Amino acid sequence: MHMNIKNVTAAIDYIENHLTDKLDLDIVANAVHYSKYHLHRIFTDTVGLTIHDYVQRRKLTEAAKLLVFSDKPIIEIALIAGYESQQAFTTPFKLIYKKSPNQYRESGEFYPLQLRYVLNNHPTKISTEIDWQEDIVFAEENDIPAWMNLLSLVVDGFPYLNEDDYLERLKNYICKKQAMIMKDGDIIIGAMTFNNNTGSIDFLGIHPQYRKKDIAKAFMQKALDELLKDVPISITTFREGDKADLGYRKAFQKLGFAEAELLVEFGYPTQKFTLQKSDLEGNDCE
Repeated sequence: MHMNIKNVTAAIDYIENHLTDKLDLDIVANAVHYSKYHLHRIFTDTVGLTIHDYVQRRKLTEAAKLLVFSDKPIIEIALIAGYESQQAFTTPFKLIYKKSPNQYRESGEFYPLQLRYVLNNHPTKISTEIDWQEDIVFAEENDIPAWMNLLSLVVDGFPYLNEDDYLERLKNYICKKQAMIMKDGDIIIGAMTFNNNTGSIDFLGIHPQYRKKDIAKAFMQKALDELLKDVPISITTFREGDKADLGYRKAFQKLGFAEAELLVEFGYPTQKFTLQKSDLEGNDCE
């Protein structure tokens, strides 16, 4: 297991150091001296993304940064991101960011689509050990740095996330006892903020390495049984067919959430989902 993490980390390091170069599975596998079939499997399994998707999303994020923080012409940014023309760059950029590169530049606000993944080299928490009553605890002020580390890994699920605003809100949630965490050693592997009055879960982030471990379900169980007992739970996520969605929508549906109204938040098209107590998939959490 740890060997796989080491190899995936080597691949991520190589990608991050060569973001302005041509990158694909063959090139990365060759650079880290690994079979491309095996690398594809362990990379996808560990981070929940193919190398192709990780590379594309990282390149588009860096391009978005250049659009806002530099004066480089769009064609130059397109070439830096590895596209052969402005048009070839505009299409995937718009699919993910919902604005053309030009509109995005004019908006003047950068938000990351994908940040560098930093993996836990020594994961110990496995599904059989998760006890939602014991393991999910209220976050405290000194958990903020570890929480922000988790945030950078799950930023792909939160379009238009502004880190400074988020930090202020997080302090408020912690102060009001509306922020819960689950840890593996010093690393926060799951975090949730919620509003007791409205029943809305305003943030639910699960570390990519732990997404197959029923941790999201454990948080829902905690919310339904102890935190938000008397109100229907709601959460917002991507709309159907959004190319920026890496599976968040499907994960909430699998937990038993049902589609509700379409929304626009911070100019981004989203959809509200609701969960009734009887709908939590496999309601008897071990």
